[in-house]
Amino acid sequence: MLPPTTERPNTHQQNDADLHLQRLLTPDLPWYQHYINTAKSIFQKEELPPLELTSKPVAVKDIWGQSGGNEARAGVGSVMIHVGVVLALIFIGTNETVQKVAKDTISLVAPVDLAPYQSKAAPQKQTMGGGGGGGNLSPLDASKGKLPKIAKQFVPPSAVTLNEQPKLVMEPTIEVQPNATLPQSSLNTLGDPLGLGKIPSNGPGSGAGIGSGSGGGVGSGTGRGVGPGSGGGIGGGAYRVGGGVSAPAILSRVEPEYSEEARKAKFQGTVILYIEVDEQGRPRNLRVIRPLGLGLDEKAIEAVSKWKFRPGFKDGKPVTVQAQVEVNFRLL
Repeated sequence: MLPPTTERPNTHQQNDADLHLQRLLTPDLPWYQHYINTAKSIFQKEELPPLELTSKPVAVKDIWGQSGGNEARAGVGSVMIHVGVVLALIFIGTNETVQKVAKDTISLVAPVDLAPYQSKAAPQKQTMGGGGGGGNLSPLDASKGKLPKIAKQFVPPSAVTLNEQPKLVMEPTIEVQPNATLPQSSLNTLGDPLGLGKIPSNGPGSGAGIGSGSGGGVGSGTGRGVGPGSGGGIGGGAYRVGGGVSAPAILSRVEPEYSEEARKAKFQGTVILYIEVDEQGRPRNLRVIRPLGLGLDEKAIEAVSKWKFRPGFKDGKPVTVQAQVEVNFRLL
């Protein structure tokens, strides 16, 4: 029976490990020796043995150099798609049905029924048309004179001074739209321009003001405006839709033209006009509410002034009615 063998360590492997460890350890050198070694490494380059390459390139299959002949098919497909798109655009542009729909869509039009495009007053029993009146129950008719300043009213006009020493002096005014056409008088005293009285009098009306009505205005109406009617403004003028007043409707229209400046700038938008349609269905007192500029505002007024309307009615009779018109400018 053989005695058990004792495994001896591999002396060669141990020596290699010790040698590698010794190389990693920095020898304990004097401080000046480090400077000497650094200087030597700068001026005396250590020549290393030539590099030996142990790896070799391996040939692989070229997977990027070929596309399997798909170039021709891809080119033909791209050409066919582009040709198809061009033919579709030509068909759409030359189709009569499409052209008619496009023309109807981009034509310069205004609404046939103007009611949805203007402010609607709540139904009221009183007459809607603006106006005002007043007086102090005088037995004399209102005297003739000029109208006061147009502004928010704090003090009503008066042809006869009733309070010669007021605690607060304020200028009398009437409430009328600034661009309204008012009756004029060459007299310097306040009064009713349409009055007949020659003796200073506020008139037989009530509630201050001048005239035969009430409310602090001038005339036979009710309110702080001028003339017959109620609610301020100019009486006997254009009515507002509502309170028994119907909206006018377009019978025929002229399409507005594009201005050269707007066409060059490719400018588009909508012009909103204020108009008054009289008893004969003719537009008058046109003015721009929302402008566009570049000459389009003038073109819109020029076209709408040639339109024909069915007038609005009140109590079965045609009357002058206020309205707003939208004129759209669109380019193809």
